[in-house]
Amino acid sequence: MKSKYALVTGATSGIGYELAKLLAQDGYNLVIVSRNHDELYRKEKEFREYGVDVISMAKNLFQADDVYSLYADLTLNGISPEILVNDAGQGLYGKFQDTDIHREIDLINLNIVAVIILSKLFIKDRLEKGSGKILNLSSVASKSPGPWHSVYHGTKAFIQSWSEGIREELKDSGITVTALLPGPTDTDFFNKANMNQSKILKDRDDLANPADVAKDGYDAMMNGDDKIVSGLNNKLTVAMANMTTDSMAAYRMSEMQKPMNEK
Repeated sequence: MKSKYALVTGATSGIGYELAKLLAQDGYNLVIVSRNHDELYRKEKEFREYGVDVISMAKNLFQADDVYSLYADLTLNGISPEILVNDAGQGLYGKFQDTDIHREIDLINLNIVAVIILSKLFIKDRLEKGSGKILNLSSVASKSPGPWHSVYHGTKAFIQSWSEGIREELKDSGITVTALLPGPTDTDFFNKANMNQSKILKDRDDLANPADVAKDGYDAMMNGDDKIVSGLNNKLTVAMANMTTDSMAAYRMSEMQKPMNEK
């Protein structure tokens, strides 16, 4: 395992942090990516305690140039990650008519553009080697329209569909693609999305544990599964969305996500 590396975006917090920890516990060397130098340094120190090599890369994944340079830096150093975890992602709460378009373009760049660039470079690198695993952070949001969170839901719908498409293309290559679909999880996601007043957070005890979500995703990736919906309630939510019309699913999601002070 000494030469095996895993590249994890969003590895300094939440589900990405828990996934990086699982990889380190299994002996994978890590390449962790974040914009926050101090947090990178702290997590690098922590992950090294598992006896693995840890490379910290301070990159702004909102910027395509930084995404390309991330993989170029790895190539220059002779590192070919065997696992790619595309965890980094953000949301923005509010009605589309009111939200900041510049912020939403940033989210699309992070949630979609960075993911497809890294995946393209990873696949081209790993094809000749005949092996590799990709874990993409999708969401139960990918299965339903999302009033009050519409751009985020749209980005995750893209990730889910695209993951399934490239998985089929790669089925004889030795490279597997797995999508992890969490529901509401106890991370800093809602704070960053300015979503703390949403009804979906009315009872924070209902939020999933990020360690449990990460374990579901990790096991599915290692098994080469196509996707995993984490948590029984989320499985039921996805089943309901699949059985109803899009307009009804949008209505139900609006009722779940609108502000607590709205009837």
